[in-house]
Amino acid sequence: MLAPAAGLIGLFVLLPMLLSIWLSFQDWSTQTPFSTATFIGLDNFREIFGSTSVGRDFKGALVNTAIYTLLSVLLILPLSVLLGLMVYQRAVPGTTALRTILFSTYMVPMIAVALVWSKLYSPTEGPINQMLGLIGIGPLPWLASPRTALISIVILNVWQQVGYFTVLAVAGLTQIPGSLYEAATLDGANRAEQFRFITLPLLKRTLLFSAVIAIINAVQVFEPVALITQGGPVGATNVLTYHIRRVGIERAQGGLGSAMAVMLMLSLIVVVSAIFAFMNRKDDE
Repeated sequence: MLAPAAGLIGLFVLLPMLLSIWLSFQDWSTQTPFSTATFIGLDNFREIFGSTSVGRDFKGALVNTAIYTLLSVLLILPLSVLLGLMVYQRAVPGTTALRTILFSTYMVPMIAVALVWSKLYSPTEGPINQMLGLIGIGPLPWLASPRTALISIVILNVWQQVGYFTVLAVAGLTQIPGSLYEAATLDGANRAEQFRFITLPLLKRTLLFSAVIAIINAVQVFEPVALITQGGPVGATNVLTYHIRRVGIERAQGGLGSAMAVMLMLSLIVVVSAIFAFMNRKDDE
């Protein structure tokens, strides 16, 4: 019964993954057949971690990806819990409309989101700078400055993703028995104490799942960079997925691009495994 599904997973997931691992040890151009690949061992990995321009570009893209992922997760998780608490309050009017608006942002294709936000970030005609001008703040070079370009992409990602994670937070809140809050109220606990000692501990599993999904989504960022910044300015938004595409497809260095993809996969595995190990250790304590 599981054979059809397992076969599709093997064909479209495991096979490309194994092929990328095999190509990472080869000298191969994407403009030639696989039969032309030549085994070179760990040379591709030595090059991407070396002191040449290839190594510097790869390590810069790796750092940009790490910063982008960290900022995205640190913003998405608290916002999703805060908005989840607001949406979950049935007695507050407008929660249904708020829930619909929040989740609708996740349904919009990232390509459309990227194009709209590129206009919002426009230095002269963009609504964001126009609103800032009303309170006396001069126009900011959102996408034109290396200091703000990556943060601008992070804000775009948070806006698009936070609705989905709010739904996850609401799902976690529904699993918390109301009797716990009633008992805490009788014991004299205020709202802040209830949130600290009841809501957060019982949301731990939900937040763990949200953190893992948010990390995976952030590491895979591609469309905003490809459509808006093309890795610039001065490589400030050159994330790994975009850099791998540029090396592997545009420069036709398939073996080198595969080695970068393998390192991205290994980095993601290490980070997710570390999160699970940390949470399991906390549970044991």
